[in-house]
Amino acid sequence: MTYGVAAVGALVSLDADAVYQSLRRPAWAPPAWLFGPVWTILYATIAIAAWLVWRHPDRPRVRRALTWWSVQLALNLAWTPLFFGAREYGLALLDIALLLAALGVTLVRFYRLNRTAAFLLVPYLLWVAFATALNAAVWQLNG
Repeated sequence: MTYGVAAVGALVSLDADAVYQSLRRPAWAPPAWLFGPVWTILYATIAIAAWLVWRHPDRPRVRRALTWWSVQLALNLAWTPLFFGAREYGLALLDIALLLAALGVTLVRFYRLNRTAAFLLVPYLLWVAFATALNAAVWQLNG
């Protein structure tokens, strides 16, 4: 599922580099080439974290944790077409804020089942928090 989201995101964002380059961005915005390697690593850790939780024997708690994991992944999937496809930076900001909240819940639920799984999500949480600030700045500069 994680890699499916990554594949769909890659297909939807084929012109993301051109869109990103055309935006007014804050001075602290990373270069476009950085996003691909970062997301490759993050999607791997997201998948491994889910697998570690899935292996836990408490099936009801696992189901609840993986439901939140699925919610945050769906919000992750929605962001790319909102931001790069529709160029709806305000809606994309709402989406990524909801993603950040759902990811926080996911991390807490994962922590209760497998601490390693939760720690694997920390870089993702930090990147999404940074991306939220970047999205807000882009919306303000290009709104």
